[in-house]
Amino acid sequence: MDRQYVGIDFHRRRSVIVRMSADGERLGLHRIVNDPFELTEVIALCGEAPEVVIEATYGWYWAVDLLQELGATVHLANPRALNWGDRRVKNDVNDATDLADMLRLNRLAEAWIAPPALRQLRELVRYRAKLVQLRSGLKAQVHAVMAKEGALPVVTDMFGPAGTRQLDRLELAAPFARRVRSLRELIDCYDREITGLERDIHQHLKGHRGYQAVQAINGIGRVSAAVLVAEIGDVSRFPTPAHLCSWVGLTPKHRESDLKTRRGRISKQGSRLVRATLIEGISRYHGGTYLAGHYHQLAKRRGRNKARVALARKILTLVFYGLRDGEIRCLAHTTAA
Repeated sequence: MDRQYVGIDFHRRRSVIVRMSADGERLGLHRIVNDPFELTEVIALCGEAPEVVIEATYGWYWAVDLLQELGATVHLANPRALNWGDRRVKNDVNDATDLADMLRLNRLAEAWIAPPALRQLRELVRYRAKLVQLRSGLKAQVHAVMAKEGALPVVTDMFGPAGTRQLDRLELAAPFARRVRSLRELIDCYDREITGLERDIHQHLKGHRGYQAVQAINGIGRVSAAVLVAEIGDVSRFPTPAHLCSWVGLTPKHRESDLKTRRGRISKQGSRLVRATLIEGISRYHGGTYLAGHYHQLAKRRGRNKARVALARKILTLVFYGLRDGEIRCLAHTTAA
């Protein structure tokens, strides 16, 4: 029996599955509830080692793991590269059929399937980033309440020792005092959770050579290094540092037609968390002694925003070698000198 190509239009509760031959003939159409038993039954009809494509959409982890256990060769479709928005008719059957067709014709834009262990690390790293974001919102609310009462901060960090003393001495009307007290308690709770997550993440990565190596770069500490390791994963899947920079979304968009070529702003199509981590470190440390001169030259000529993006690409190049080799030789030579 010829190998079958299977397209799965995957949703949270239900999915549509189209089975197709190598010649493009539809062999079956199945509508299932997202249940491991039902999915197993359909895959059993697909013969030995079918080629299966599923979109990288909400909750795909369990389905991909199950398909791989069942002996399928699984491909993860990149949703941003499918360009389905302009079709006259868009429905689940057409989507599943098109996925199978693109896989069959070798025209599928694929995303990388991270192994389960890396997905677990990503869960910790991304959850920590989410908690930090939520905590920042709580801190902003404290400043907003103070502004309503005309209380100006005496220090930059209102949640350090000096700022805490000012908050303790504030005399606010009862509703505002109640809100500030509640916000401070919530911030303390978030602090404890974030500290615990950072401890678990470091314990998970303490033997990782790349994790240790990238911390030699100015502006990359333990938290930033964990983000880079978790989000990039197996760096050997990128042939060159330029491919990694493109994946992160730090390279310009490219539009070419006939003799006209236009290169615009950076694509921003990769990991937002990686970009934010790099830019944050650059904004504070400017790349350290190794890259600070380059940053200031660019900032003077092109502005700070463009300088940050250019420096982010340079730092990501160093990260590539650090993750690949377990060391960054140019920085080691600089330190030795």
